Amino acid sequence: MEIDSRMRVKDLPLSERPYEKLETCGPGSLSDAELLAIVIKSGSKKERSIELAQRILGIKKQGIRGIYELSLEDLQKVSGIGRVKSIQIKAIAELSKRISKNNAVTKFKISSPGTIASIFMEELRYLKQEHLKIVFLDTKNQIISDKFLTVGTVNASLINPREVFIEALKHNAVHVILLHNHPSGDPTPSREDILITKRIINAGDIIGIKLLDHIIIGDGNYISLKEQGIFQN
Repeated sequence: MEIDSRMRVKDLPLSERPYEKLETCGPGSLSDAELLAIVIKSGSKKERSIELAQRILGIKKQGIRGIYELSLEDLQKVSGIGRVKSIQIKAIAELSKRISKNNAVTKFKISSPGTIASIFMEELRYLKQEHLKIVFLDTKNQIISDKFLTVGTVNASLINPREVFIEALKHNAVHVILLHNHPSGDPTPSREDILITKRIINAGDIIGIKLLDHIIIGDGNYISLKEQGIFQN
């Protein structure tokens, strides 16, 4: 007779059960697999929720980071993960990105490329296509808002500086910062990146809304075109 693995968690010592462990020791005491097991709630007839979580974390061989790269379809290919559980997992991944971004905005004042990169790193680093984002700032260099402008290859011939500054005017921005990601993970600027930056710098000088920087996000690293000397002091 086959044993239903979903009941095996109850056979574990209290200190090893994810729910009880979180209650007694706090969420920081749980492993990535244990936290994911709480989200999953139940396993299958072949494995416990913790074992199922470990299998999901091993798909991309990147641990918890790999969840960002898994689509709903990828998750639903895993035995024991259906529509509802796949949606729950992706929702948690998205929530974690938003919390990370919100905490960074609260903690840092925009005073250097490193601070702005830290705010948007988790949001941009895992994207499979290039996304160009505008960050709108007030006179004190505090973030008013941000918005994706384009999705796909960032190409100077496809991006009109007029669109950038129309959005800036809508948000009453005094300064703007551009960010975009390189899906390859290498933030080295291309010729197109430099052309776009120079065109928007020149347009901003005419309109009176200054482009403070253009930051390219790689996989955990970044390059500031201002620090590269593209901007004139």
